[in-house]
Amino acid sequence: MCYGRCARCIGHSLVWLATLCIVANILLYFPNGETKYASDNHLSRFVWFFSGILGGGLLMFLPAFIFIGLDQEDCCGCCGHENCGKRCAMLSSILAALIGIGGSGYCVTVAALALEEGPRCMDASGQWNYTFANTEGDYLLDSSTWSQCVEPKHIVEWNVSLFSILLALGGIEFILCLIQVINGMLGGICGHCSSRQQVLLES
Repeated sequence: MCYGRCARCIGHSLVWLATLCIVANILLYFPNGETKYASDNHLSRFVWFFSGILGGGLLMFLPAFIFIGLDQEDCCGCCGHENCGKRCAMLSSILAALIGIGGSGYCVTVAALALEEGPRCMDASGQWNYTFANTEGDYLLDSSTWSQCVEPKHIVEWNVSLFSILLALGGIEFILCLIQVINGMLGGICGHCSSRQQVLLES
C-alpha cells in the first residue's frame, strides 16, 4: 500500500523534526550556556511560549506515530473486508495531520513574532528591554546594530539562529502534515483500487 508507506516516511521525518524543535527550544533558555538569565527572567517572552517544546515538539509526536503505524494498520477491517479498514485508517490520519498542522503552525507563528521583536537584553544604559522591538524586524538585516545588546553576550545571534531554526523546522513540519492530508484523502478514496491492483499483480 503505497499511501501507507508514504505516511510512514512522513511519520519518521516528523519524529526527527520534533526532536530537533525540542532541542532548539531548550537551548533558548541557556544563552552562553548560563542559567541565570532564565532564573532572573531576562529572556524573550516568546521563549516561554514553548513553541518548539509543545507546538513543534511533543504535539508532533502524536501524528508522527500514527503515520508510522498506517502501513500495517487495517482498522480491524469492516464487514470482513480488510481493505475497507485500511481506507478508514487513512482517512482518520487526516485528523492527526490537522493536529500536526496546528502544532507546527503555532511553532512558526511564535518563532516569527520572536524574530520580529528581537531578544530581551541589557542596553548600554544598563536597562533590560526589547531593544529592537520598534524596528519591525529591520535589525535582522543590519548586524551592526546587534552590539546595542550588551548582555547576554551574543544574545542577538543566539536568538536569531535558534528561532530561525524553529521557524524552518516548523515550516517543514507544516508542509509534511499538509502532504499527509492529501495522502490520507487519496489513500482513503483510491486505496481499494490500489490494493486490488496489487493483489492481481501478486497472483
